[in-house]
Amino acid sequence: MESGSSTGAGEATITINVKFSGRSFPILISPDSTIKELKSLLQPLTNVLPRGQKLISKGKLLVDEMTIRASEVTNGSKIMLMASQGLHQGDGPVLKQAQTRPVSRAGNAYKSAKESKPIDADKSRQDRWKATGVIALSECNLQAIPEEVWASGSARVLDLSNNAIEEVSFPVGSFHVQTLLLNANKITDGSIRWEGMASMRDLTLLSLNQNQLTTLPSALGELTSLKQLCVANNKLTGLPNEIGLLRQLEVLKVNSNRITEIPASIGDCSALIEVDLTANFLSELPDTFGNLHNLKSLRLGNNGLKSLPSTLFKMCLQLTTLDLHNTEITTDILRQIEGWESFDERRQSKHQKQLDFRVIHSADFDEGADKK
Repeated sequence: MESGSSTGAGEATITINVKFSGRSFPILISPDSTIKELKSLLQPLTNVLPRGQKLISKGKLLVDEMTIRASEVTNGSKIMLMASQGLHQGDGPVLKQAQTRPVSRAGNAYKSAKESKPIDADKSRQDRWKATGVIALSECNLQAIPEEVWASGSARVLDLSNNAIEEVSFPVGSFHVQTLLLNANKITDGSIRWEGMASMRDLTLLSLNQNQLTTLPSALGELTSLKQLCVANNKLTGLPNEIGLLRQLEVLKVNSNRITEIPASIGDCSALIEVDLTANFLSELPDTFGNLHNLKSLRLGNNGLKSLPSTLFKMCLQLTTLDLHNTEITTDILRQIEGWESFDERRQSKHQKQLDFRVIHSADFDEGADKK
């Protein structure tokens, strides 16, 4: 341990100086906090994701699960942060040249690391949230959403992915967000308060992939500004009829669920461009799919489908991508559907353009339909 530094059992917080990219970040933290929690505090200050951080003290790599105290990091200790390439957020790691305030013409430079005041990590990250409009709390080992998130009042992006969050309770009408990411948590039907989310009338992207949802509520229909809805890799058995109220919805991704039926109201989502229903338990689609005149991509692989809506090719004149892998729909069946020839021309034209740009190597029909 460094001379003159000690970590008493009753010490509430200590100051650690983390050196990164030519800068020093003094951090206030409890000695009983883990190294992983320290990395979470460093993320908004350095732009480096926790999994991309390597913290080194006295030549020793610090282990995520160990506490500050057990790692022999004491008050005033210096830690070196090394960042893995590519594991960062936003515009990348904070660089030495980056300035957060102007230097005066009188020649007053920034204070040295030894003279600088410790950074209150909570206050610093709230200031960053306000300045950027991005609340980045992914991979922070959170079990609940911090209260300071709601205190911020609004955000362009709220990213809470890859945590262990179970309870999701939004304050009704007092928080505004455009992009909400809650992927890879432990959210179940009863643990999410949809009435609070439904009050977020500015929400345009909602992503709840990799959770444990079995149903979506009727309150979903109140998110009338929603343009992208991603609920893949859950346990959904269906979609609510109120999905038809999402008239601005452009992207719907509900692949890898247990959906057996799509409500006819899907035809009211007239702005839909991309729909992914891969890997569900569908045996048929409603005829109202023909109302989706802006539809360009429809992915239906790994379902029990034997046919398609009779108006799909005739009415969906923008459709160019149709994935039918591992279904019972054959090319002969497709040829009997009105409008097939026009669709096939559009599909081949798209593939030819991809060939011209050397993206793919074959223009053969490879969208899953059996050619026999």
